[in-house]
Amino acid sequence: MAAIALRTMHVHLPPIEGLFVFGGAVLSAAFILAWAAEALQVDIAKGLAMAVLAFIAVLPEYAVDLYFASTAASKPEYAQYAAANMTGSNRLLIGVGWSVVALCSVYAALRKRDPNAPKDPSPGVTLGEGYGVDLTILCAATLWSLTMPMFEQIAIWNGLGLLLLFGFYVWRVSGGADAEPELTGVASEVGSLPKVRRRLTVAVLLIAAAGTLIAAAEPFAEALIGTGEHLGVDRFILVQWLAPLASEAPELIVATIFALHGHGSAGMGALLSSKVNQWTLLVGTLPIAYSIALGKPGALHLDSRQVEELVLTSSQSLLGIGVLLNGRLEAWEAIVLLLLFLVQLPFPQANVRYGLSMLYVLLAILLFIRYARYVPQHIRLTFSKNASVEE
Repeated sequence: MAAIALRTMHVHLPPIEGLFVFGGAVLSAAFILAWAAEALQVDIAKGLAMAVLAFIAVLPEYAVDLYFASTAASKPEYAQYAAANMTGSNRLLIGVGWSVVALCSVYAALRKRDPNAPKDPSPGVTLGEGYGVDLTILCAATLWSLTMPMFEQIAIWNGLGLLLLFGFYVWRVSGGADAEPELTGVASEVGSLPKVRRRLTVAVLLIAAAGTLIAAAEPFAEALIGTGEHLGVDRFILVQWLAPLASEAPELIVATIFALHGHGSAGMGALLSSKVNQWTLLVGTLPIAYSIALGKPGALHLDSRQVEELVLTSSQSLLGIGVLLNGRLEAWEAIVLLLLFLVQLPFPQANVRYGLSMLYVLLAILLFIRYARYVPQHIRLTFSKNASVEE
């Protein structure tokens, strides 16, 4: 309400104050979206619910990133912020989100384990049925994403390829069988309402959150840049990590709560679907938003720093796919993902970035070899007309 009121009255806050006010609004909208999206699972099919849930949950990320992309048409320097926000959110999701959910699942299992039961030799979190579709689409999107640093631009054809993958993904998972969703907290309260009240409440929450994002996205993005200038901090770094933290915190918190309550599979499934959404729909719409603002087809050009960030992000995605090929993220794999993510933060140098990228790819190749027997079944599940995502 504060963000909408300030935008309506055309009040311009100093950068740091604006960062807290409008960043808080984005965070609030993200929580509201997460509650509404989870409650929405009561009224739509299970498979489609996972995709819709993940899509709605990352809408705050879209709002900020699309603002940077469209503004780049008149201010070319904003193209770097679009790339920064996109790469930061994707790496945060795997490096922190996946890792924390897996480790929390291990903790929850150890807490409930019978002392007399045999010890699990490879503790971790197991994915739900149908995860192979997500992995196959994510792998195709990751390989396609490598064309962007190769040509040093995010062009219309890059975006269209990713959007086609997203469309196929939604069509494929929409055939999942119905099942009772696992809800908790506010979402559980909303989901338990009578049918008409539930749907009305979800609609109001979605509209309120969307209005907040429309009001807050632009001043929040500008406040990030202004704060960097005011404090003498690298603006690229602020946009890359602070904006995704605000927009993705609710999704990560919800997934962590699920894991701590023994439902790590549900939390991990939502984060995997979010990664597919971000890597296809989010990245795919950037050049389209830029071209619309430009008034003609155009491409977001990438400098050397953005190229190395994209290479690192794509390499991390490959490793993320590798660790999930067997349908399970084990504790040691989660620790590796988390450590590799943390190591890159204090070292922005290009040689470190490319060195970590090579390490990601090497580990991914080893895991692909180790779990090669699972690849045919994932491909068959994704493309077979008679296969179900519940297989």
